[in-house]
Amino acid sequence: MKFDNLGSVDKLDGKKIYFASDFHLGAPNKEESLKRERRIVRWLDSIREDAHSIYLVGDIFDFWFEYKHAIPKGFIRLQGKLAELKDAGIPVIFFTGNHDMWMFDYFPKELDIPVYREPRQLIVGDKKLLIGHGDGLGPGDHTYKFLKLIFEGKFWHWLFARFHPNLGIGFATRWSRSSRVSNEKKEEDKFLGDREFLWQYSKDVEKNEHHDYYIFGHRHLPLNLEVGEANARYFNLGEWVNFNTYGVFDGDKFDLLTFED
Repeated sequence: MKFDNLGSVDKLDGKKIYFASDFHLGAPNKEESLKRERRIVRWLDSIREDAHSIYLVGDIFDFWFEYKHAIPKGFIRLQGKLAELKDAGIPVIFFTGNHDMWMFDYFPKELDIPVYREPRQLIVGDKKLLIGHGDGLGPGDHTYKFLKLIFEGKFWHWLFARFHPNLGIGFATRWSRSSRVSNEKKEEDKFLGDREFLWQYSKDVEKNEHHDYYIFGHRHLPLNLEVGEANARYFNLGEWVNFNTYGVFDGDKFDLLTFED
């Protein structure tokens, strides 16, 4: 497996790198989403002073599709806060997830926030991190992997863009609200042992190339697990509907924390 590189950082000079995923803004309804969005903005304010950079690792929105001249309504508090952080000189990096895979050039052009679709490496000093949302990785889930190939195809983008935004965004929003974040599903809050597919994926990658930390979202359960025998660890960032968890890296160690509002 070969991964593109996000770049390298010699040292953080007392700053920290922050990671969060699976905000699922828009679900399960406008009122609950708005409460969560305001909480996320408060978290961003709380880390501003010592943030070297901030990584948003997928499924930030429960649904997102960019038309040529339209984007989904709402989420303006988050977008405004991200613009403010960028203007203050704090890099923000965005990874798409399975719910917001249809992000194109709006964030790069309007907010100067790069958008990535596949896992990428980040080197900080002598530490190597592998970062990605995690959907479609690891063993199993062949149906989703097939559907992902279809949904990521240019023809599907073109076809969906033919619908008027009122129809397309309305339909997709209703569909996404039937997702697992909007409804309790079995095993969502249980450790699955050897069936933890992103943990297995990390183990497979580690056999070929060492990374100190594997950082993913998607699974929704906060996890901190050993990978291999070289002090590598897999972290799942959890989600913000129930857990409010996030990751922080100080250049030496990675911690999984909970935002206490």
